[in-house]
Formats: sequence, structure tokens, C-alpha cells
Amino acid sequence: MLPFPLTGGTRLNFLSLISRRMLQLLAVMVGISIVTFLLLHLAPGDPARLLAGDRASPETIAAIRSHYGLDQPLWRQYLTYTINLLGGDIGQSLRFQRPVSELILQFMWPTLFLTGYVVTLAVPPTIALAIASAREPGGAADQIIRIIGIIGITIPVFWLGIMMSRFFGVSLGWFPVSGYGETFAEHLHHLFLPAMSTAIWLVPVLTQSLRAALIEKTTADFVTAVRAQGASEREIFWKTILPNAVLPTLNLLGVMVAFMIGGAIIVETVYAIPGLGSLMVGALLGRDYYVVQGLTLVFAFSTVFITLAVDLVSALIDPRIRL
Repeated sequence: MLPFPLTGGTRLNFLSLISRRMLQLLAVMVGISIVTFLLLHLAPGDPARLLAGDRASPETIAAIRSHYGLDQPLWRQYLTYTINLLGGDIGQSLRFQRPVSELILQFMWPTLFLTGYVVTLAVPPTIALAIASAREPGGAADQIIRIIGIIGITIPVFWLGIMMSRFFGVSLGWFPVSGYGETFAEHLHHLFLPAMSTAIWLVPVLTQSLRAALIEKTTADFVTAVRAQGASEREIFWKTILPNAVLPTLNLLGVMVAFMIGGAIIVETVYAIPGLGSLMVGALLGRDYYVVQGLTLVFAFSTVFITLAVDLVSALIDPRIRL
């Protein structure tokens, strides 16, 4: 049961919130598609020449350009791309000669698994460290946690990934340093190091956010009112302070998850994970226009969709957002 049930008026506000977010989603997707299309086509280099090879004749290159519509004006190429996109056709890869949608589905699961793995590893220590730090602000535990957090934030993820790969993977041989595995257990084993190296960076960010919210809510008027009613400190913390303090961190977590999906290039490159980041790197190097466009739309849609989901969850928890 929701802490604040949806009545008639709040239900209308909730539906209005969904409508506004969906319109924003549409506008963002259109803008992203235009910007990506122009940047890719205005960048130097000829994908037809890369596809044909250095020794290809001008006639062969011209035939390839005509086959993929690269010899048409930019506005016509974008119009064709948009019409195909509305029909569910993202395009066909110039390098792999396969539909872009198939490639994205093939490379999507390692990235999603890695993102979920990172969140699973990051959330429990975030809650524990934030609670321990907020119980006595300025105390010894708070100072130690904040110092460790600063160190965790300042360490580059790619450097930490390389160091963990060399020590735990190469030197000790405990974990694989590349690949994704075939079974669920192999996925957990192969992706532990990349997930842990990313979680070490993520935990301090979330901890500082939740710690600040916990300290702020401790002195709030509604907490004082509950305390005046004779409730125990334990009950006040778990039923009043923590539920109200988690919303800012929930929004930050949504932003971080979207960032991890779109920014998976670094970790996936270090650990040779066959995910969307690796696919993006190969498409950029090979000037594979349609793959880059498709991935950019997927990253943009993931960001907006996750933000929308977090907003809706926050609106269900906090009635002020619905208003």
C-alpha cells in the first residue's frame, strides 16, 4: 500500500505528470536524433571508402554510397532515416551487414547485467555507511567514512579497473579479466571486477547524498512532532527519517544508472566486455553511421526513461511531487 494513496485529485495530477514526461521524452528523442545525425555526417571521413577498402575503385565506392543512400542530400537522408525509425527500422550496419536492432539486442544484455550488478553491490554499503555517518555528524566514524569516500571519488574508474584486473585477475587468477560468460554464475564471476570497480566509485557519491539528507531530516519539524508523541528513536529513524531522506538519493541513483548505461565504454573496454560500450567504440572507429545513431537513441531513451521511472516512483511516495 502506498504511504499516500492516490485519490481522485491526486490521480489526475499523477496522470498529468506522466503526460508531461512523455512529451518531454518525445522532444528529447527528436532533438538527439537530429544532433547525432548532423554530427556524424559532418565529421570527416567516408564510410563507403572504409567499407570498400583502400584499393577500391571510385566506381565501387560510388556504388556503395548509392546503395546506402549516402549520395543523397542530408535532409533527404534524415527524412528517410526518420521514416524508417517510425516503422521500427533503425537501419543496417555498414560493417556487420546486419540490422542495427539485432546488434543492439545482442550487445545490450551484458551492459544491463553489469549495471544491475553495480547497483546490487552499491546500495547495501551506501545505506550502511550513510546511517553510520549520519548518526554522529563530525564524529570519528563520520570523518573516516568521508575520507574514504573522497578517496573513492577521486580514483579514476579506468585506473582502478586496470589495477584490479592486474592484481585479482592476472596475479592471483581469482577472476577472469575479459569476457561475459555463458551461464548466470559465469556472468557473476566474469563481471565481478568491473562491477566492483564501478561500485567503489558509486558508493561514495550516494553515501554523501543520503548522509546529508538524513542529517537534514533529523531536525525537521515533522520528526520533532513524531518525537513529541513518544515514539522511540529507532521507530522514528526507520519509519520517518529514512523514508523521507531516501528520495534525493533515489533521484541521484537514477541519474547514475543512466550514466552507467551510456558511459559503459570505459569499463567495457578495460575488461573486454561485449556490451553496448564496446559496440559503440567499434562503430565510431568504423564510421558505422547507423549503429552509432541507433546506440545514441538507445542511450538517450534509457536516460529519459529511467528519469521518468524515478520521477513516477518519487511521485507515488511524496504527494508534493504530484502537485
